[in-house]
Amino acid sequence: MLPVRLTAALMLCLAAGAALAQPAAAPPRPAASAVRSVASVDIIETLRASGQFTILLKSLDETNLTALLKTRRNLTLLAPTDAAFNALPPDQLRALTAPANAALFQKILAYHLINARVDGRDIIGSRGTATSVQGTDLQINGEGLAVTFDSAQVTMLDMQASNGVIHVVDKVLIPRNMTIPAPPAAPAPRRR
Repeated sequence: MLPVRLTAALMLCLAAGAALAQPAAAPPRPAASAVRSVASVDIIETLRASGQFTILLKSLDETNLTALLKTRRNLTLLAPTDAAFNALPPDQLRALTAPANAALFQKILAYHLINARVDGRDIIGSRGTATSVQGTDLQINGEGLAVTFDSAQVTMLDMQASNGVIHVVDKVLIPRNMTIPAPPAAPAPRRR
């Protein structure tokens, strides 16, 4: 089981954001028109139903994280779309998905998970950090027109699932303390 915790900074920021009155001209809620509710199925089934997370779903299977996302409750998943994965340099994506790097890729995917439910209403107008399931803090900024987790922008806020919430992000997040190794070398052609 991966270590999980929510930082006190996030709890304070979320409590302060909820307790403070909103300014008269608060910025519009990001991706409000894209908010969907699919609360009768778990996170994995919600991702499958969307159709835009095939690489993420395959990666979760290959790194043994699917069961966690089906059984654990009150999770927040920052879900990179297929487009986000395809935006990675091809060598980087190939290196991440190489069987030899499965443990590293599992840590990177765990960086996209928070072991607490963090809904959009808790983020909008706030700034703080949350400790990912991987153990590194994520920087959360909901103060502007766009909600961001580190350098990834949320493109869809609050996809509800029976065991948590999904925020769709436009980038694959790489923890600051990790380096992606070079992809495995292609086998040399055989000479006859």
